Amino acid sequence: MRRTLITLICILFLFACAKPPFKDEFESDKPWIEQMTQLPAYPDTKNLLAFDAGAATSNHYMVDTTSIKIGGDGVIRFSLVIQSPNGAENVSYEGIRCATNERKLYALGRNDKTWAQPRISEWQKLDFVRQFYAQRELSKNIFCPHRQIVGSNEEAIQALKAGMHRSIIR
Repeated sequence: MRRTLITLICILFLFACAKPPFKDEFESDKPWIEQMTQLPAYPDTKNLLAFDAGAATSNHYMVDTTSIKIGGDGVIRFSLVIQSPNGAENVSYEGIRCATNERKLYALGRNDKTWAQPRISEWQKLDFVRQFYAQRELSKNIFCPHRQIVGSNEEAIQALKAGMHRSIIR
């Protein structure tokens, strides 16, 4: 009897110390780790695909389709080209983390078609910076619908094309 009681207490103790079932499937205790990023080739005009970033700006927004990379860390990375109505261009290599609606600047384009490291390269909430028209549109309606990253580069390109046609309909 005593031996059965001790065995029962040991079993109950083991169950009390055990991890809840399916914890790893539904809850992750692992911290998010950003993957290393390799810069793509500088954007080539023939690979640029325009999209509509909204009526709040008169700039033209384009993504280099050959630069789109979907990371296992839940970040979609791409080269963004912003052209003013006067023809001035800003080129950047950026990432959007769909789950948190954040963007990160990895590199800035130079006039000699090379990349330069930005002074600040950290994750920023897209909701807090008014000038992130393009990044908000890419996050909300193109690359991260419902905060879920697109499944492939081809899906990202199709979503960009749909965004381009949306500007014609407005």
